[in-house]
Amino acid sequence: MRFGQARPVTERAHLAHADPGSGATPPSGTSVAAAVGFVRLLRRAGLRVATGHAMVFADALVAINAHETSDVYWVARATLCHRPDDRERFDECFRAWFGQLGADGLSRPEESPEAVLAFDAPMPEDEADATTPDGEDTDTPVLAVRFSNTETLRERDFASYSRADHLEARRVLADLRIVGESRRSRRLVQTRARRRPDVRRTVRAAMRTHGEPLARPSRTPSARVRRLVLLCDVSGSMEPYSRVIVRFVHSAVVARTQVEAFALGTRLTRITRELANRDPDVAIAGAARRVADWSGGTRLGETLRTFNDGWGVRGMARGAVVVIISDGWDRGEPEVLATQMQRLHRAAHRVVWVNPLKASPGYAPLAGGMAAALPFVDDFVAGHSLASLSELVNVISTSAGSGGVGRPGGRVAGSIIRGAPVRRAVAAEAGS
Repeated sequence: MRFGQARPVTERAHLAHADPGSGATPPSGTSVAAAVGFVRLLRRAGLRVATGHAMVFADALVAINAHETSDVYWVARATLCHRPDDRERFDECFRAWFGQLGADGLSRPEESPEAVLAFDAPMPEDEADATTPDGEDTDTPVLAVRFSNTETLRERDFASYSRADHLEARRVLADLRIVGESRRSRRLVQTRARRRPDVRRTVRAAMRTHGEPLARPSRTPSARVRRLVLLCDVSGSMEPYSRVIVRFVHSAVVARTQVEAFALGTRLTRITRELANRDPDVAIAGAARRVADWSGGTRLGETLRTFNDGWGVRGMARGAVVVIISDGWDRGEPEVLATQMQRLHRAAHRVVWVNPLKASPGYAPLAGGMAAALPFVDDFVAGHSLASLSELVNVISTSAGSGGVGRPGGRVAGSIIRGAPVRRAVAAEAGS
């Protein structure tokens, strides 16, 4: 509808007093005059309309230059009707002032729109198209209903993944957030709690109150995130799991600071800089070029000795959470691995061993390398599925249950073992 010439005030006043159900025709006049008259009608009907809302409604009518009653209705309802209880009275006033409307304030089409409901296999959302299940193009809207297999993948072993499963796991790992365990720092910060007195601030405040220490500020040690060191086995025996594990390591490196990543094989290779790239494909390709012994043999004892001598004991592992991801197969001497694990255990705050084979039925840590390392492991978890990696994230981010030889407790298979070494706990679990 168009607003014509201004109607006499007496005529608009007559419409304002008219019966809301009388079916009065839309008033003529400018948009501002029509808005003012309609606001007066709403107020006489008992609706609370503020002056600011009335001004917004008048400006909106001028801006939209409405030609349809439905456009005017929705503009008026959005600016003037703010309570659900007022909707019925608002519609009656609108019919009386602007003309007859449909039952819901809008004239609805006689026929309901049709849509095709299509159920198909899971696929990436960006590959959806407007085709029927038979593949024929159509003008009818298609509502594609798909399901996610994320929950199914959570418990599936990485070794049985297909290419589509790897793509789905990549999206899940991209959303994974690793928050490290916090520790008390030597740096002091202000606090409202009654902790350590802040003498400097107390004296400074007392100088403003003639020497009377009315305010007594306090300080407390701040919290800092512990460094996280990831040692990932990329040997041939870890080939079924290394593709997903390396993506997990990449997510940890790009998600937070104070994270170091190393590749374990026949030699030790630092890959932190390569995995710092935000693009996982570019980062993993760079790490693969950096590691010369990818999918080769394993010498855990020698590589840990290189790490302890070059980085770990010299400072990188001190007070840090060290995560070793390996199946425990070692071509070197078990005594060398045990000695280096003992050195690492003394320097690190906590040592976590992730073994994908731990979830296998009847698994027992009988391999020489695994048996030699277990006494110096605080947390022993599996890493064969997305669910186990989620458990690993929880283990990394919490200090509860950390233990092992000479420590209060140890975590094995998601349970807390108190007062017993990890080797004895795992042996008892395997024997049962």
